[in-house]
Amino acid sequence: MQSLRNTKQRQVISNVLADLDGFISAQALYQHLTAAGESIGLATVYRTLQSMAEVHLLDVVRDQSGEMLFRACRSKQHHHHLVCRSCGSAEELQASEVEAWAEQLAARYGYQQVEHEVEIFGVCPRCQNQR
Repeated sequence: MQSLRNTKQRQVISNVLADLDGFISAQALYQHLTAAGESIGLATVYRTLQSMAEVHLLDVVRDQSGEMLFRACRSKQHHHHLVCRSCGSAEELQASEVEAWAEQLAARYGYQQVEHEVEIFGVCPRCQNQR
């Protein structure tokens, strides 16, 4: 696995993401950091998140509008997410049925070296109770 330089910016971003329960956009993370008094540019936030995602330090999902959302990766194994549309909290899912389905589809059409991403979005019980 490729390693990253340990910069002040990466450490600050890592600390914030480690304390979050759910996913966050780069823009929202940038606003959080600047509100906390951190001197960091938006481009640096985007670059840092991208580099951390490339070495699997972050989970990345796209919301329904296509925006990328990030959070500290809690599992080193392949997994999927059940993400709350309202608050961004997420559950990591080990879904053997999804794995079998993906393998069956790939075999049916003759594909090899198949990768997949499955993200399920809904509203969590906590947000349902607040409505």
